[in-house]
Amino acid sequence: MTMEMKDSGSVVLTAYHPHSPARIPGMEQSFVQDIPPGHSPSSRKSLSRCRRINRMLSNESVPPAFSRSNSQASMDSTSMEDFWCEVESIKESREDGSEEAMLLEFKPADEGELEAEWLQDVGLSTLISGAEEEDGQALLSTLTRTQAAAVQKRYNTYTQTLRKKNKHTVRDVRDIFGTSDSSPTFETVPVSPVSSNGIQLPGQKPVWKSVSSKSCLDCGTDKGSPSITEELSYDVSFSESITVLPKTQEWPKNQRFKKEDSALPKFIVRKSRFGLTEVGDLSPEDMKKIRYLSLIELTAFYDALGVELKRNRLERVRGRENGLFGVPLTVLLENDQKKVPGIKVPLIFQKLLLKLEETGLETEGILRVPGSASRVKNLHQELEAKFYEDTFDWDQVRNNDAAGLLKMFIRELPSPLFTVEYLPAFITLVEKISKIKLQLQALHLLIMLMPEANRDTAKAFLQFLKKVVANEGKNKMNLWNVSMIVAPNLFIYKGKRANQQEMQAAATTAHIVRLLIRYQDILWTVPSFLISQVRKMNEAAMNNSKRQLMFDKGVRKLLRRKTMERERPERPEGAVTFPPYLQSDIPEGVIRVYAPLHSKVSMAIQLNSQTKAKDILARFHCENSRGSSQNVRGQIQSLHEIGGNIGQHCLDPDAFMLDVYRANPQAEWVIKPKAS
Repeated sequence: MTMEMKDSGSVVLTAYHPHSPARIPGMEQSFVQDIPPGHSPSSRKSLSRCRRINRMLSNESVPPAFSRSNSQASMDSTSMEDFWCEVESIKESREDGSEEAMLLEFKPADEGELEAEWLQDVGLSTLISGAEEEDGQALLSTLTRTQAAAVQKRYNTYTQTLRKKNKHTVRDVRDIFGTSDSSPTFETVPVSPVSSNGIQLPGQKPVWKSVSSKSCLDCGTDKGSPSITEELSYDVSFSESITVLPKTQEWPKNQRFKKEDSALPKFIVRKSRFGLTEVGDLSPEDMKKIRYLSLIELTAFYDALGVELKRNRLERVRGRENGLFGVPLTVLLENDQKKVPGIKVPLIFQKLLLKLEETGLETEGILRVPGSASRVKNLHQELEAKFYEDTFDWDQVRNNDAAGLLKMFIRELPSPLFTVEYLPAFITLVEKISKIKLQLQALHLLIMLMPEANRDTAKAFLQFLKKVVANEGKNKMNLWNVSMIVAPNLFIYKGKRANQQEMQAAATTAHIVRLLIRYQDILWTVPSFLISQVRKMNEAAMNNSKRQLMFDKGVRKLLRRKTMERERPERPEGAVTFPPYLQSDIPEGVIRVYAPLHSKVSMAIQLNSQTKAKDILARFHCENSRGSSQNVRGQIQSLHEIGGNIGQHCLDPDAFMLDVYRANPQAEWVIKPKAS
């Protein structure tokens, strides 16, 4: 069930901080197995509680108030055993002082405050301040019909609240969206056809290539795959693609999650002629705009489904400013970047993952079977003292202890890896949305919303979990097992008692982790319709800047004319120098590519309909194979689109360059190493 925030007062949530005593590896069929000899009293206590939880889960009578959502998250009790044993060990660890409980306080929102915060978070604070800023106008000019409706709905609520409170005069929504009293209309962007990873081109239709391992992104099951494969489209916004749901529609009351891997559908994302773009392929400035648009699109998506998008309002939580555990990711990265410039994932997290990947992937029960609580506690303290001095002995760390340290690092983050603010939205996408394809689309937008440090760290973690599942034959950890163990470490629970609502959320969070692991390759890909909107935002901003520049020039022109004429040096007729993208000697369809790290630093390339980015890279490699240094030859080079209507864009090797050139004719083209 969704964790709802009440308006009556603050809500305190407790994040469990586990180190579990030894759990019985063989307990996979039932909670009622006998306790093997030699198990400690704490293990008996854990098993006793797991039995109580098992009995509660086996009771299928659900309170009527929760019947619609609980049926979505129902799960066979035996299939949730690992989840609840992990939760219990987390609680026991907190009780015996191995870890400190992290209390998160949520403040209630006054009427209109949520809408004001939402407008600020999507980059439309100008609607609150009343200022006429170019960025806000550029963003509004790119919105689709459903996105504009989402903005208008929040702005309407905000302005109505202000009028009730008589705070100050606010702009009328009709001044922003051009609506009339009788029939609202929107000045929005057409939703089709929109070219992938580019701008909409007149009369252009999407061109799909045949499905192959190189022409599509394939995310499905590795074995026992279902016969039906679904295709995901990035060309049109998700919210625009939703069909109207009948008001009388209800989710099936007896629907259950199936824990078998083959129960998940297989999805493919076919590469269009613009290729695919990953989150690291765009500049930070453009990714900031992607986050603005993703929140607007997510809100419009939930609106179209008739689902409320809930967000937590967290009081500021201060973590430690130094050390390893309990330190905010941004602070950790600032400290680590002094040692390793440009690093994106904390060094301690990378080292824990590396240790497990080198020696622990084939360990039976890895992640599920806990290490020694006392050893983990001692290793924790030793790491804090010796890690940055490079004197810590990693050979002494056992695989299960390393897994315990990894989970401890995630739990002790001052703010959860997937952010406190949007935890209710993660829960809601499963509780209220029945179709996995729609769940995946909502999850995709939530990933786009994550702060860069959280997203990069989550990506590294999920890539590791994918490797764990790939070694199921030896470590006995399938996708559902891994999801059950990881879920309570990622998501926050109230922690006081295992009530019916909390139990139903257990299966929900495990399913979310399962989606994150299975479809992660899709989730790190930026939807092309968002890139198209970023291009339009940048174009609108450029046009505004040009208009302002022309005005400024007009004002100063008469005063400067004679001075400029006197100071202008003589030059041969026609010797005017333009930027590379405006050079008159470069005909249509020809680009000049720069490779500053190569011996041959530039080359004019004639494009045709079949020229791909990788073809240009191959030509430079051939031309420079002898003259370039060994260091350059060993680096992985990529072709980048820079400037024009994009900040910086690392191109997919399969991108067709003539299409990209036509989408951004004012760009410069540079070959350089891809940012790691």
